[in-house]
Amino acid sequence: MTDPAPPSAPSLCGVWIDDAGVVHTTVETAGGGRRDELTSFRPFAWLRGTPGGNPPAGVTIEALAGAGPFAHLAHAEQLDEFDAFMETPGEGVATDVIRPLECQFLMQTRARLFREMTFGRLRRCQLDIEVASPQGGFPDAARPEDRILAIGLRCQGQNRLLLLDAATDEAEKRLLGEFAVALAAADPDVIEGHNLFRFDLDYLRQRCRRHKLPCAWGRYGRNATFRNSRLKIAERWVDFTRADLPGRAVVDTYLLVQLYDITTREMTSYGLKESALYFGITDEESDRTYLAGGDIQHAFTADRARFCAYLEDDLRETQGLADQLLPTYFEQARTFPLQLQDATLRGATAKIDLLFLEEYYHARQACPLPPEIKPFEGGYTRSFREGVFRHVLHFDVASLYPSLLLSIGRNPGNDTLGVFVPLLARLREYRLRYKLLARQAPSPEERAEAQARQTNFKILINSFYGYLGFSGARFGDGELAAEVTRRGRELLQALIDEFARHGCTILEADTDGIYLATEEHFAVPETLLARVAPILPAGIELEYDGRYDAMFCYKAKNYALYDGRKITLRGSALRSRGIEPYLKRLSDQLIRFLLGASAESPLPIVEDYRRRLATRAVPVAELAKSETLSQNPDAYERFVAEGGKPRRAAAEAALQMEPRPRMGERVTYYITARAKGRTSDWQRARPLARYDHDHAPYDPDYYAGKLDDWLERYGAFLRESNPPQTEQGELLL
Repeated sequence: MTDPAPPSAPSLCGVWIDDAGVVHTTVETAGGGRRDELTSFRPFAWLRGTPGGNPPAGVTIEALAGAGPFAHLAHAEQLDEFDAFMETPGEGVATDVIRPLECQFLMQTRARLFREMTFGRLRRCQLDIEVASPQGGFPDAARPEDRILAIGLRCQGQNRLLLLDAATDEAEKRLLGEFAVALAAADPDVIEGHNLFRFDLDYLRQRCRRHKLPCAWGRYGRNATFRNSRLKIAERWVDFTRADLPGRAVVDTYLLVQLYDITTREMTSYGLKESALYFGITDEESDRTYLAGGDIQHAFTADRARFCAYLEDDLRETQGLADQLLPTYFEQARTFPLQLQDATLRGATAKIDLLFLEEYYHARQACPLPPEIKPFEGGYTRSFREGVFRHVLHFDVASLYPSLLLSIGRNPGNDTLGVFVPLLARLREYRLRYKLLARQAPSPEERAEAQARQTNFKILINSFYGYLGFSGARFGDGELAAEVTRRGRELLQALIDEFARHGCTILEADTDGIYLATEEHFAVPETLLARVAPILPAGIELEYDGRYDAMFCYKAKNYALYDGRKITLRGSALRSRGIEPYLKRLSDQLIRFLLGASAESPLPIVEDYRRRLATRAVPVAELAKSETLSQNPDAYERFVAEGGKPRRAAAEAALQMEPRPRMGERVTYYITARAKGRTSDWQRARPLARYDHDHAPYDPDYYAGKLDDWLERYGAFLRESNPPQTEQGELLL
């Protein structure tokens, strides 16, 4: 791996390889301009097995050094020769090809996108469209009478709104042509949008097809291409129509907020407006323009100023989301031999593989197959206490697993080139360099840029341990991963014992961190740190990471922290996205009460809900549950028709929706009153949008029963707690 920021050639801002194998690149010029260039490369693949006879014309094959099943490397002079060879490489010969080819080019030349650039020099354009449907129904681009009302662009902070000038096919065709011209003139490196893949770009594509227009949105005079794709986000899959624009990156902030929420698990919705509130881009007191979906078409005709203000706010919020979420992926594009769009859509294992394969390619070293990874014991996780505790401190071991890997100093068993440990050490050096700059750089902009870069390298080096234990990792090593976790457990146990020896009450331990209660050391945590840290081996550093007035320990990995200003929740049991709003309100108030952020007990709220439920006075929106679909409704319908079980309430509600949602989308439903022969939840699930107070009301007894369940779960904590009265705290969700 090369230095992430060597003083060299102009920064590469785009790369695309055409069907003839010609490499089209875009580089930054002095003053922030862009220049297109042409170059060539030799496509390559690793071969497993010995090719017989002479290779075909235009193809050369090299024998590689070292042990490994992929012991030969094939290069071709032309892409058509390469493709032909890949189809028939020879009897008993397997091929291993890196895709897309742009990754090959970046590896082969050791180039990186945006290497010399800061995030502020990236040419960015936000995109959002507004559409009209007959009688205000759900948009359907395949419906001839649907229309694009407006295409909003925000390029480098400047808005440009392209508006439909007549309700005709010709006017919409002109609008699409204006969009292509405007995009080419702005020439962005990246196009950003919220739900860009699943709605905006796909809708534009279908309308272009209707009007027999090319999707001429890429660089180099090239059209966009589309294909069905899916992304795994935590435990679920999200289907989407991927758009690729030659020479540009497409970034969907709808996916980025979901990827962000994997670790925080705090967001209750991924919509643009809700996400903007969560990230502080828009606050609830602002004059942001809101329009309900059914009002957009009317506003376009009757209140054009309000319509335009709404569209501009959408663009502003999209930029705000990308301002916060995109820099990490920008830094990954500067680090890995891959494009920015792929940085947002590929997992850590695939990215780390590319770094290793780049070194093996240039060293002409044989490559291994991914090894089998047997299950092994994970990190130390234990909840020691339940209830509410005061004077809480948090300590953690800095980069525990990477530090242990460097301390052990052993490469994975099939890393015959010995890349793993030296690469990890270099990445840590880069991180420490930028961490220092984040504190000492002369300008706020330089400090912010350094902070983004050190954060990226922190994420990357922490991913190396996870890579070792992943079954698809080419250079994985389950035994080495198990050795790291074993040492990590021993080290954490030693710290727990030492903290206890100094009179601390241990509350929660998780992999590399410990929460404890200590009135004696609460005001001087550095003193406690100095007493405990000497037991650690060389190269392992213990850090003081925070002080909290109170901590509510519910169960392992589920707790709430209060620092006197805000409350932070950890664990799905306390911040489930699927919990009904009325129960979430109760849980939030419970936590505020227990931690001393509020003097108001949730019990009066429980009784108020009981009274209002009896007369169905609670709005159904407060009761409705939201769940993410783990299966496409059509597939679920076939599954049920074939006798499949279990039946699921959210999936049953999705079958009643028009159009049907897709896998990965959220469905909000309520439970109707009991009817003869219909007693299970799934039988009585109905989409919230189809709520009918007279003919399909909700079941008050069902929702009152959920109050009983809630009290059974949390009542003991309420009986034991007598929190002090303080000012209202802010719940950080």
